[in-house]
Amino acid sequence: MKISRVTGIIDRRILVNYHIDPEILAPLLPYPFKPKVINGYAIAGVCLIRLKKVRPKSFPFSIGISSENAAHRFAVEWIDKGQVQEGVYIPRRDTNSLLNSLAGGRIFPGIHYYAKFSVDETDTQFSVSMKSRDKTTSIAVKGTVTNAIHDNSIFDSLQSASDFFEAGSLGYSQTKDLTKFDGLELNCKNWHVFSLNTSSVESSFFDDPIKFPSGSIHFDSALLMRGIIHDWNSRESLCCQTDLD
Repeated sequence: MKISRVTGIIDRRILVNYHIDPEILAPLLPYPFKPKVINGYAIAGVCLIRLKKVRPKSFPFSIGISSENAAHRFAVEWIDKGQVQEGVYIPRRDTNSLLNSLAGGRIFPGIHYYAKFSVDETDTQFSVSMKSRDKTTSIAVKGTVTNAIHDNSIFDSLQSASDFFEAGSLGYSQTKDLTKFDGLELNCKNWHVFSLNTSSVESSFFDDPIKFPSGSIHFDSALLMRGIIHDWNSRESLCCQTDLD
């Protein structure tokens, strides 16, 4: 039995984003997901998020837990009951919380892999890295807060990037059953986004030339959120079907 609703505070959330040739990304996505295309590109990346005071909605603030987490994300579309839906597909979640890693896929939606995080940050400078215990996944980003979107971004403004990611609030996570995806929707009470001027970005997944041949993927932008009151709400699982019509 999964907890249907949890609440807490997003103390810090960094979205490390890439724009990708949709034809390269499409084969990497499981059915029924397809890349959501904006300005000719698909969008993917990693969310590095520190959560505080996370607890079931009915529990008191004093017993909430804190954790560092990473989620690999792909902006996607799919057809459900004849209607085009949009959100994110999350093939992998990592966490430094033993509770989350044990409960993920059982009590919390989505499998959570145990990982080590290294964080060095001030009010304006951020350095966050993650290495999974199974040694398959790593990410590292360094950046300074700024008010302008990265010059390389396909978004024409910070506001348009903010609007795009706010719309992708519904996520489906990989489970042990390859034909079933756990649904989780993020509801932020005070959505606000800053930009990060990055000095370095490394990703074991997105830097892989086998998955992404030269020229097919480019770093797009890094966005920052802080002090966001939020709820996570479980949604009905999405199952692969032989006929989506």
